Amino acid sequence: MKAGSTRVLIIALAANVGIAVAKFAAAAITGSSAMLTEGVHSLVDSTNQLLLLYGQKRSRRPPDRRHPHGYGRELYFYSFVVALLVFALGAGVSVYEGVLHLLEPEPAVSPLVAYFVLFIAFVMEAGSTLAAFKEFDQARNGRSWWTALRETKDAPTVIVLLENGAAMGGILIAAAGVALSQITGNPYFDGSASILIGLLLGFVAAFLAAESKGLLIGEAADWELVEGIRAAARRPGVIDFAEVIAIHNAPDQIIAAMSVDFDNRMSAADVERIVAEIEDEVQKKWPEVVRLYVHPIDDVSLLPEASLRIAGAAGTADH
Repeated sequence: MKAGSTRVLIIALAANVGIAVAKFAAAAITGSSAMLTEGVHSLVDSTNQLLLLYGQKRSRRPPDRRHPHGYGRELYFYSFVVALLVFALGAGVSVYEGVLHLLEPEPAVSPLVAYFVLFIAFVMEAGSTLAAFKEFDQARNGRSWWTALRETKDAPTVIVLLENGAAMGGILIAAAGVALSQITGNPYFDGSASILIGLLLGFVAAFLAAESKGLLIGEAADWELVEGIRAAARRPGVIDFAEVIAIHNAPDQIIAAMSVDFDNRMSAADVERIVAEIEDEVQKKWPEVVRLYVHPIDDVSLLPEASLRIAGAAGTADH
């Protein structure tokens, strides 16, 4: 697992624990619904980072008899759990708290305390977000932000980036709710701010759940890597090849397989040598390919719907 992702998670965890304590203290002093919502949000974020760190640790376990391909996808399982927690605890509690304060509004007191805590929280969230941003930007490889978000396999970094981005947006909404309640004397603005924060978290949670689900099921590697594996097989003694499939088992673990038509005039020793050469070249260029299975076949055209399967892998990579 990349050290950068772990560092991003630890930074985010430290920031969110401190922010959660400050927000809850401010909510107790001011009576602000939006501040209480923000405290719950930061507490949920802290729990999420702990789950992702635990998922990273579990995913590093070596293969065994029950799981011959290892435990890499366990990280994606915990990423999916985090998305559910953001939706259920983050968005759900925020909307509930907002509706409760709309039904039974309470005037906020000591708004200066709320502003001070929100400012400190915004600065700390910005530092954590910057760490995740740098990690994500390095892996973007010139792709657009939206494309990189949809295609990335580094779920923990994306979760921290989007969670913190939503947290910064939530802080601004909470500040606006407290300010409008203070200016107008209408406490309904505070409850409305909580509902808006909940809707923002719900949108982020839905996106994270969809992406985590795709990775958990098994998402194809980038099409450039698939083409690179095909290129490695273009050598004397190989007549044709098809069915190049590469699936992410973790952000830095890829399982690949391909069907190859070897020259029938070659000996078994020559076939073994070529297979070893293909594996060595792929391993040197893409160390994240932890296993490459080469399946000899007499005629790739005999493979049922071979071209359809290759096209399907390309479509998944484009997703």
